[in-house]
This record gives sequence, C-alpha cells and structure tokens, in this order.
Amino acid sequence: MIRFLSLCALAPTAVFAQVPQVMTDFAPVHSLTAQVMGDLGAPDVLLPAGADPHDYAMRPSDAAKLGAADLVFWTGPSLTPWLSDLLDTLAPSAAQVALLDVTGWDRLPIRDIQQFIMPAAEDDHGHDDHDDHKDDHDDHGHDDHDHGDFDPHAWLDPTVVQVWLAAIADQLGTADPDNAATYTANADAAIARLTALDAELAAQLAPFAGLAYILPHDGYQYFEARYGLSAAGAIAGIDARTPGPAQVASLRDQMADSNIVCVLSDAEIGDRWATVVTEGTGARTAQIDGVGAGLDGGQALYEALLRRLADDFAACLGGA
Repeated sequence: MIRFLSLCALAPTAVFAQVPQVMTDFAPVHSLTAQVMGDLGAPDVLLPAGADPHDYAMRPSDAAKLGAADLVFWTGPSLTPWLSDLLDTLAPSAAQVALLDVTGWDRLPIRDIQQFIMPAAEDDHGHDDHDDHKDDHDDHGHDDHDHGDFDPHAWLDPTVVQVWLAAIADQLGTADPDNAATYTANADAAIARLTALDAELAAQLAPFAGLAYILPHDGYQYFEARYGLSAAGAIAGIDARTPGPAQVASLRDQMADSNIVCVLSDAEIGDRWATVVTEGTGARTAQIDGVGAGLDGGQALYEALLRRLADDFAACLGGA
C-alpha cells in the first residue's frame, strides 16, 4: 500500500484511473491478487490474515469497501457462504470471479468422515451423538454449512493456484485493457516462482511419504495429495465440527493399533484434542495453518504460508 500511494503522488492521477478497485475475500486470495496487480494498485481484503473464512461478521467499513469494488475475487460460496448474498446486495455492479469455478484444475471429492476417521465405529457414532455435540461445535465458532460437491481448500495446492493466477490476470486485463500486458507478466512471474517453490517443497516432503499421521480437521487434502502425504485419520471432518466421544475413542484405539507418528492441530479445531489423542503415546504434535495466521498480509503471504506448512509437516513427521 505504501508503494502504491507513493507512486500515485509521483504520477498523474489519470495513470491509475483505469485500474479497478479490487476486493478479495481472505488473505491467500488477496496475496495472489496483489502479486498480479503489482505496482499498479493494491487490492482490499475482507478478512485479516488468519481469520477463518468459513465464518465472518461483516463490519460497516468492510461493507463500504465492498460497495466501492469494481471487481471481486473470492474463493466461492462453498468456502465463504456468508459472502454470496452480500456480494449481490452490496456489490451488485462489481464483476465477480469465484476462483473455485475457474476451469483447468482437478477437484478433489470431500472425504467421507466416517470412513476416513473411524470405519469400525460408524455404528457407534449416530445422529444422537452428533446432536449432543452440536453446541460444542457452535461454541467453537463454526456454523454447519454445505461445502458443495468437492473439497474447497484448493489454494493449498500451488499448481491449482497457478491456474488461478492466470485467471486473475485475464479478468484484470479485461477490466483494464491498457495494463493487460503488465498483469499477464506479473502472473507469469508469480507462476515461475511457484513452480520453483513446488519443486522445493516436493523434495523437502518426499522422505515422509507413507508415514502415518492424524489431521486436526480434513482441510489439507490438496496439500497432502500434491506432496504424496496421506493422513491416517482426522480429529474432525471438513467442517471442523467438535468430535464426539465415540470419535475420540476410535482415534485413541487407532493410536494404539497403528504406527501414528504425528497428531496435528490447528486454530479451527484447537489443540486440546491432539493432547487427548496422544496422551500416553510417543506421537509428536504440531500446529499447522492453512490461511496465513500470524503472517504479514500482501504479496509474500502465499509463498510464506506454503513454506511454513511444509516445515510444520516435516518437523512433526520427521521429529526435527
């Protein structure tokens, strides 16, 4: 933002008159969009880095920014259902690009929570137990919503993001034809950086293929699939719903019967369940993050997010 303001001060206002006002939904998408816009402008973001994209309370200042947007890049209603109606109400004239709707990448199906976590205990975890723990889930800040027909956490695969970067550049170029070549060049540079980073992370994580671990919630499938990792289970499903007693008991049994070396936690599910599941075992624990918590927002956030995620997986799986 400082760079953009200083450029505005030095250059005629007309130079930037064609650059659209851009809004993004959360930190990873903001980072990608900022990379494509480069020095031409700075996109706004609704959610601060680390905020849970599933649930958010819109502030008046956010509503004003959204209403002023010419162009909105967002993940899509399966991840941020609260934003869908707001876009139609507050930004009806803005062009909207749901990145999950962009073609050219492979969508992963949502994994069945019963089969993924505890196939043997499915009969013990009926609707009554699920309902008994709904209040715990609600207290944790996650409203139950339909994630759609596929897993929406696709930004955790950098090859998917390369497709999105090209789509962002295309849309910005359509809105601002005079700067289309710059948007394309910026996207190409970002794609080249991600190609190098992808190879680096693949080499870093290759030694851990086949090691058994448990996820906090089933929101990291794209990262796992890209780098040859495969969870043996998860404390919670894709909606990060608080686990019930039968589910925790099944995980405890799995810890005893399987060679689980690592149980991960994150902000969505909390770390107390990793402590419960690993009690009395030799498994390591670590906290992971897929949205950029604690990182500085902006162009560098996305690559920093992936590097930190790979480092945390490697440390927990490898014991470093």
